[in-house]
Amino acid sequence: MRKPNETMLEPEIEALERDDLLKLQNGKLAALGERLARSPEWVEHFRQAGLKPGDLADRQALAALPFLEKSQLRERYPLPMLGVETAAVQRFCATSGTTGLPVLFGFTASDIDLLARQVARQLYSHGVRPGDRGYNGFGFGLWAGGLAYDIGMAELGVTNFPLGPGRSDLVVEWLKDMAWTLATVSPVFLSSLIRAAKEKGIDPKRHWKLQHAVIGGQSVSRAFRDELEAEMPEGFRSFNTYGTTEAGGPIVASTCPWSHERDEMHLMNEDSVLVEILDPETLTPVGPGEVGELVVTTLDKEASPVVRWRTRDLVRVAEHSGDCPCGRKGMGAIGRIIGRSDDMLKVRGVIVYPSQIEDVVAATPGTVKEAWQIYVDQPGSSPNSLTVAIEQENGYNGNPDDLADAVGRSLTSRLGLKVPVECHPAGALPRYEAKAQRVLVRS
Repeated sequence: MRKPNETMLEPEIEALERDDLLKLQNGKLAALGERLARSPEWVEHFRQAGLKPGDLADRQALAALPFLEKSQLRERYPLPMLGVETAAVQRFCATSGTTGLPVLFGFTASDIDLLARQVARQLYSHGVRPGDRGYNGFGFGLWAGGLAYDIGMAELGVTNFPLGPGRSDLVVEWLKDMAWTLATVSPVFLSSLIRAAKEKGIDPKRHWKLQHAVIGGQSVSRAFRDELEAEMPEGFRSFNTYGTTEAGGPIVASTCPWSHERDEMHLMNEDSVLVEILDPETLTPVGPGEVGELVVTTLDKEASPVVRWRTRDLVRVAEHSGDCPCGRKGMGAIGRIIGRSDDMLKVRGVIVYPSQIEDVVAATPGTVKEAWQIYVDQPGSSPNSLTVAIEQENGYNGNPDDLADAVGRSLTSRLGLKVPVECHPAGALPRYEAKAQRVLVRS
């Protein structure tokens, strides 16, 4: 295990006490207000609450501001709340657009530099060092993931192989031949790579050199993560990371070696991304051990800043944020993403999160961990019925009905709800290279 001071790329910031971090945030809030005061769109947004951007010089004004929602940005199509002239934008990234037109977010040259430093800080905390060889398996194009890890690896001095997702046959060979030590990849695609390697006679545990995987794009259960690690070379760890395009990229939270063991993440860039965790119904702050929705304000971003952006992602606040052996006393800590406040299902009065289903599937021997679906009978958060589909592993010698029954019993115990379970042969259900779509409507 590394010494605590060896997990911080910028200890002068990362090791700040909480009061000192808050003072840093307060100064940046005031500067943010000065920048937003030059934007008519932002001035109008603040006016809705009877405030003006300059009021951010007093931190208390933040809690009085309205939240920023995706619908508000779509109303200002095509380049909403940009904050700078378009000519000052170096490039754009965008949301997925699964529920409508993608929303574009700009990055100035300064924003690109900021993103590189934010990602490099996270990579360093995982144990990645200059000279490591990295496979960037996140998507490119308009998505922020591929860009973020390209420039983050460059900032840290990592040799980058930006192959992106897909091309499994090539990736599993190059993991062996190129001796990659780092992979940035979605967890379901990493699981697929392990399976593809074994089908080609490649044993990841013996033939690969991977020591670090940064997994993002979706949350995974601890059981799924542990299974990934068990298939890899000795010393390998898969580190959760979390972020959104709106927050500036995959930079909101990530794990150090100690928080990894607790299945928690540090809010590792709180000096540049202010995070509130609020009850999704009352919209008031929650305390340690409680579940709330992540709300973010970008303090340093020039193009497309956000103020009180509702991510809709739900997390449990860590019980003891400031006592991690890594020395990050002032930065908050959260558990993995539980689900989304707008993806939560209420079935016959019982609250169900997709992550609860994944926990059960991942913990049941004989199932394919990355292949499962939830079928509902109607769109929306209150379906009348819910069915779970699973796959049996290749080589599973038991009765598929028995596997379905085992998952069903565990789901009933976990949820307090009887859930029908279908067991399909290996390869029958969809695979996802990036964010998985788990809830589908089936008539």
